[in-house]
Amino acid sequence: MKTRTITSVALWRLETMTTTNQDLPLNHQPGHIKHDGHNITGFIIFLCSESIIFLAFFTGFAVLKITAPEWLPEGVEGLETRMPLINTVILVSSSFVAYFAERYLHQKNLWGFRALWLLTMAMGTYFVYGQYVEWSELQFSLSSGVFGGTFFLLTGFHGLHVITGILLMGLMLLRSFRPNNYEKGDMGVTSVSLFWHFVDVIWIILYLLIYVWQRTT
Repeated sequence: MKTRTITSVALWRLETMTTTNQDLPLNHQPGHIKHDGHNITGFIIFLCSESIIFLAFFTGFAVLKITAPEWLPEGVEGLETRMPLINTVILVSSSFVAYFAERYLHQKNLWGFRALWLLTMAMGTYFVYGQYVEWSELQFSLSSGVFGGTFFLLTGFHGLHVITGILLMGLMLLRSFRPNNYEKGDMGVTSVSLFWHFVDVIWIILYLLIYVWQRTT
């Protein structure tokens, strides 16, 4: 349900961008630059609202960790960090790949864009798979006290955003095969890239909060 909600809102923002500026000939787009500015601002506001939600989760996690008399579930000494570290490297690297894919698009190199965009999607998919592997090997569950509940809430909520990002990238990839769709670049691709960078930054904070802080206390 949450994935459907996030995707629906993001798709609505992308649809207003792409139909406003991409489906009409350039000479039929008076004030198109102004529309682009309004649309990208709207998407940034959407990301800010998502940031507030994550900030609330992060704050709650920190408060619970500091105040809970028993933090880790019984029998659990700590978290495995190898897979999360690999996932972090993959996800952060995918942001750079997405950046260069967008550069190719602005240079009107559609096949270069498609190749790197698809690679970004593959890296995101690997991240989701790595998250699944980690979850399947954990010695605790969602019901394993405060830590178990907050761990699965944070990583699961972030994972839904990663899946949403992959779906949106797939939509942008399909749109790249429509004639004349990307002659001047595309605000939809720019917005999805921003969303992907946002997801990466959130994961870095989450990784430091859950995995690094857990090992230093």
